Amino acid sequence: MKLKKRGLVNSLTSPDIINLVNKPTTVYCGLDPTAPSLHLGNLLALICLLHFNVLGHRVITLIGGATGLIGDPSGRNVERKPLPQSTIEHNIVAIDRQIRKIFDNGRNYASRRGYVSIYESDNVIIKNNLEWFQKMTALDFLSDIGRYFRVGTMLTKDRIENEGGISFTEFSYQLLQAYDFWYLYSYYNCQVQLGGSDQWGNITNGIDLIHKKSTFNNVKVNESKNPNIKKVYDAFGITIPLLLTSSGEKFGKSAGNAVWLDDKMTSAYEFYQYFMKISDADVEKYLYLFTFLKGEEITQILKTHSESPEKHHAQEKLASEATEMVHGLEGLRKARVATDIIFGTSIKNMKSQDIINAFSNDTQHLKSIKRNEVLNYTIDRVAATSGVCKSRSEANKLIKAGGLYLNNERIDDSQYKLLEDDLLDGILFVFRT
Repeated sequence: MKLKKRGLVNSLTSPDIINLVNKPTTVYCGLDPTAPSLHLGNLLALICLLHFNVLGHRVITLIGGATGLIGDPSGRNVERKPLPQSTIEHNIVAIDRQIRKIFDNGRNYASRRGYVSIYESDNVIIKNNLEWFQKMTALDFLSDIGRYFRVGTMLTKDRIENEGGISFTEFSYQLLQAYDFWYLYSYYNCQVQLGGSDQWGNITNGIDLIHKKSTFNNVKVNESKNPNIKKVYDAFGITIPLLLTSSGEKFGKSAGNAVWLDDKMTSAYEFYQYFMKISDADVEKYLYLFTFLKGEEITQILKTHSESPEKHHAQEKLASEATEMVHGLEGLRKARVATDIIFGTSIKNMKSQDIINAFSNDTQHLKSIKRNEVLNYTIDRVAATSGVCKSRSEANKLIKAGGLYLNNERIDDSQYKLLEDDLLDGILFVFRT
């Protein structure tokens, strides 16, 4: 199984899944809309789905319009604060759009890396579980789902870490997720659920529900009469590993904040730089996890890296591949332009619009200033006016220390006046400290 070789598999509910995925099947993964964007912690699951998809399998991303109102209690020590319905609806629309974009970029990325679908299918289905739960009454829930579960078993599968326990609402989350699997199994022939390692209990609950509902409803399979019909036991689960860095920190956090997959929340440059900062101890593992590069290519990248580690060749390759997969070629180009500017590469031959595009969603670095407030004024005043320095005094100290650059060239004279010729294409200048 290719995913296992790349380190993308933590556990399988049965080894029989290996035979199942040798032919086209359907795989799903659920995502709760707790924010208007997915984050780097979700990316590994999407990459797994992308691997299945480019090999011809149908994939379903299930957005939890219903379960998102509750929140998954797995591994949490406090109950999640409920989000307003309007916020959930807004998040669903944003995440739906984001998933489509990532799969479009991802399939194009995989194609450029030599991956050609074995089968003709490239289906990506996005569903919202509110579609079926909003039609269900409390009595339906108890009779059609609750009757198949035993509380003792549920207690062993749900990690209740809060000393005060959890509410019945959160306790019921695993039943709702189990029903999701049964519903997709029944109506979309979905046989595989994919989830994080903390989802093992929820996934196996779904498999149990599929088995029990089929058995209790007296579903009998006669393979000799219909060899194409699904067996009662042919639902499976795959969990992906929980990623920790070599220092023990949770992967996907930058300075304590989530790294978002929406470039309006985390710019392509910031996304790129997160991977550029991966340690040498982790970079090999992440090249297998977050790229579609083949093993021999990764081996060569690491060999080149080891010859001059200070050049960060492996990190640059990792950052480029991951950024292209998520944000496409245009996103990668923006990230590289921004990197060149911030790290001092000559910008004489750059076009101003390319620079503006590179920082289009980055209010920290891109600012709009009126021409008459900076042209023909001394550089120390311009630095203060633009917010690069807090004051002219601070700007003068920085210039004397050789730490202020205009268009990536060091400024020696604080009384130099910003001229029209200093503007790239007549509209842009770049300060760097």
